[in-house]
Amino acid sequence: MAKIFITGSADGLGQLSATSLVSQGHDVVLHARTAERGREALKKVKGASHVLTGDLSNLEEIKQLADQVNALGLFDAVIHNAGVYQTSGKEIFAVNTLAPYVLTCLIQKPKRLVYLSSGMHLQGRANLDNFKTNVDRISYSDSKLHVLMLSMAVARKWPQVCSNAVDPGWVPTRMGGRGAPDDLQKGYETQTWLAVSDDDHAKRSGRYLYHQKERRHHPEADNVALRERFLSVCQEVTGVLFPQP
Repeated sequence: MAKIFITGSADGLGQLSATSLVSQGHDVVLHARTAERGREALKKVKGASHVLTGDLSNLEEIKQLADQVNALGLFDAVIHNAGVYQTSGKEIFAVNTLAPYVLTCLIQKPKRLVYLSSGMHLQGRANLDNFKTNVDRISYSDSKLHVLMLSMAVARKWPQVCSNAVDPGWVPTRMGGRGAPDDLQKGYETQTWLAVSDDDHAKRSGRYLYHQKERRHHPEADNVALRERFLSVCQEVTGVLFPQP
């Protein structure tokens, strides 16, 4: 049995991932933005052991969430699922870019890290100069490139941790809309497989996957110097140091 924490698991793909992992007998800890949403999440994901709350658009609440996670002990896997789409650049930057960075830095290192990116990252740019002065210009596509850069940076700097990014596809969730064409089940299967599978393919690090297969990704994510600068700027903005191995 694995112990897994999933951000943004009150609904959508996060909730589906949690339900699947609970049904497999794993110890799953949920996350919701508010206590009310947390109570609803526990009703929907029967068998989840805990729900933690924290607004990922608020830096102090992100830090407090990391403290809540650490209070429950060491986790086998963390799935960074939470994300926002049709909102301001400031909120996209906070939730999609900074929250996974801060939580990665502050939560005790698990055996496996899974980050939810998107095929839309291919249209993104790192735009690191916008982190301090023009966050409203950061797009969803940019943020999902940032997530991939973070995942690959972790894979390189923490060889003892298996770190991968996932494109779940355009699936019919509240975020994706009813008309989304991709398979909803396949939209959450890859991240759950990466979190718990004993398959050798699931235990390889530093990849970008779609439906359990590696897929072409943005070349900026392979630029080690750019990734290092990304970590440095995130540190400057948040005051949170990226830990050494």
